[in-house]
Amino acid sequence: MIVDLRKIFVNENSSMPIEYAFDMREVEVSGLFPLKQPVKFSGTVSNKASLVELKARISYLYEAPCDRCGVETAREHTVSVEKALAVSTESEESDGILLTPDRMLDLDELIYSEVVVDLPMKHLCKEDCRGICAKCGKNLNEGECDCPKKEIDPRLSALAELLK
Repeated sequence: MIVDLRKIFVNENSSMPIEYAFDMREVEVSGLFPLKQPVKFSGTVSNKASLVELKARISYLYEAPCDRCGVETAREHTVSVEKALAVSTESEESDGILLTPDRMLDLDELIYSEVVVDLPMKHLCKEDCRGICAKCGKNLNEGECDCPKKEIDPRLSALAELLK
């Protein structure tokens, strides 16, 4: 969605609320498509003392298997966006400045870049997820398994026999 900001740039003390939902179901992350519901954008573009500013919140539901135990998990994530909008800049580009040379804001591109940068590196069902047993594959969040706790290195098993 392209938002026309020409009226905001020329009228001081003006503002424009923006509500938008962006479909990112086709975005692949590690072989999965975890953004099954539309990403929600809610914000305001305002001009105060010739400073045009965007303040917004982007929220999305990330649905994927837990990286430790494999249980399907959904978590809500929120990204806060605060950017100054400028037609041009004389200095180097900054993360805090969003260039809009034609006074048009491409919300799809902005949302895509903010969400992709914010995607979780490790997706867990809960912070203290214990994962699965490496021997039997039991989910350790559901209880202990019956595997021996202390495993002897097979190369040293002959020495273990001497200790018995």
